[in-house]
Amino acid sequence: MQQGFAGPDDDRPDDGRIGAALPVAPMSHVFISYARPDEALAALVADGLREGGFEVWRDDELPAHRPYAEVIEERINGAKAVVVLWSAEAAKSHWVRAEADSARTARTLIQVSLDGTIPPLPFNQIQCADLQAWEGQRTASGWRKLVASVAELAGSKAPSKRSSTRAVSVCVLPFQNMSGDAEQGYFSDGISEDITTDLSKVSALEVIARNTAFTFKGQSVDVCEVARKLGVTHVLEGSVRKAGNQVRITAQLIHGETGGHVWAERFDRDLTDIFSIQDEISKAIVTALRLKLLPDEKKAIEQRGTSSAEAYNLYLLARQYWLTGNVGDQRREERVMRICARAVEIDPYYGRAWALLAMAQSNLRYAFRCPVDDGHAAAHAALTIDPALAEAHLPMVRRLEERRRFAEADAEMDAALKLDSESWEVNKEAARVAMRQRRVADAATHLEKAVSLIDTDVHAWARLVTLYHALGNDAAKKVAAQSAISHAEQTLAQDPSNGSVMSFGAGSYAALGEFERSREWMERALLVDPDNLSMRYNFACALAAFIGDKDGALRHLERSLETAGAFHLNLVEADPDLDTLHDEPRFQAMIRRVKKRLGIAEPVPAT
Repeated sequence: MQQGFAGPDDDRPDDGRIGAALPVAPMSHVFISYARPDEALAALVADGLREGGFEVWRDDELPAHRPYAEVIEERINGAKAVVVLWSAEAAKSHWVRAEADSARTARTLIQVSLDGTIPPLPFNQIQCADLQAWEGQRTASGWRKLVASVAELAGSKAPSKRSSTRAVSVCVLPFQNMSGDAEQGYFSDGISEDITTDLSKVSALEVIARNTAFTFKGQSVDVCEVARKLGVTHVLEGSVRKAGNQVRITAQLIHGETGGHVWAERFDRDLTDIFSIQDEISKAIVTALRLKLLPDEKKAIEQRGTSSAEAYNLYLLARQYWLTGNVGDQRREERVMRICARAVEIDPYYGRAWALLAMAQSNLRYAFRCPVDDGHAAAHAALTIDPALAEAHLPMVRRLEERRRFAEADAEMDAALKLDSESWEVNKEAARVAMRQRRVADAATHLEKAVSLIDTDVHAWARLVTLYHALGNDAAKKVAAQSAISHAEQTLAQDPSNGSVMSFGAGSYAALGEFERSREWMERALLVDPDNLSMRYNFACALAAFIGDKDGALRHLERSLETAGAFHLNLVEADPDLDTLHDEPRFQAMIRRVKKRLGIAEPVPAT
């Protein structure tokens, strides 16, 4: 991309307009045209396109020995895409209009509205991406539309090919939900995940991770392009139609290079046959790829954890709420707890359902301070059924911490990591434990893993803001804060009353130095969810670490500690965001009060 500015030696009038272009390769660049008052947004657009693989030419690279107008004309004529950023000011600029007209004639024009301005005649007849109130979010629909148009016209750099560890590899794309009911999406997603898990048990086959495959969910994709991008030899795609007790599943294994079908089948069965269908699909793929399935692998594939289709269906529903529900919202845990309780009632030997039930109960007890069982019994049941369930160790970690038996808690955490270091839940809990021990860099590593697995996790992004701030990594802090805000806005669009998510957004705005915006989010959150104590704790962190309002931080922190247990006390004492409060007499007094209420002895000063 290339950008220029109207300097003192320019031979054209200074009407407040500024142009920029970015070459990806010779004669294959993107040119950006915009008005001078929009320079900050234009820089955000340029940065975003850089991240997308385009090389950016900025205004500081403008040749000093050539006329400005000559360079601009050359760059526009050589551009494959010309992005015009329309605003009220840009619409007044004859330079922006001239560049837009040149691009329209060459069929390279891409239009964006920054402030809702409709492009002037004759450009108002062409589609325009909407970037109103855009602050760099990569998930915004207007941004995605812009990037798609740029890629179509200018092309993009081919990503470096993934290094494959085996001769045969496959990506299981999310199966389409054909049930006519969006709420049934959890079932088709669950089928896709289980087939991915089954195939991962085949030692001769490399399988792309679920999170990577699910980035293509809901998209109309070119299978060969997917295979090229991911560096796999084959792609599995399919669909699920569930109606009452009947299910239809179609699956096609496609050669990544030729696009030809290697294997395809349709299954029309009763829902009670769902496990046999999955087994047949996995074994058919192994056969079609001419791989050898070892006896232990065959046994592992057939291991479902339950023989009840009803319990399995409920577990998939609960798991969907757990993964995509609003983190920080107590209602998520309550739904998961109810659904899993019903699943284990149907099948008391369903270990995965017991483990998920245990995690929901543990969160309700220790994170939300609800008077429910702390998940220890459910976790014990899960591990009795299946000792390999890593997540079942996590409620035990929290119970031991609550009782200040830290060495035992750390041993449980280590056991969970050894069992499954790729688990989203395990990495999030490992990050929290590392924070308690003030191992900030280790905590950041675990949270980075967590967001790589579930990138919509607002809470994880918000905690990364804290960790990067403590580590002095301002660039990473900015990215984490922007990600937290973007995902918070998406969550709040569905649930405007989620105070916890508002607090994550408020803290992230504070980290970006946008203090007024941060306080606006706090005020809004207090109006809709004034009794959310976790939310108030997050406000205290933002006010103490970024805004410098110690009085406000102590006020919210004191309220958040009214009913705090040892779990929250551990967090308060270790959280880097609150370091600036440690010497405050009010902070010290409230910590003493909490310890006295909990019966925790103060350390005896050395003499």
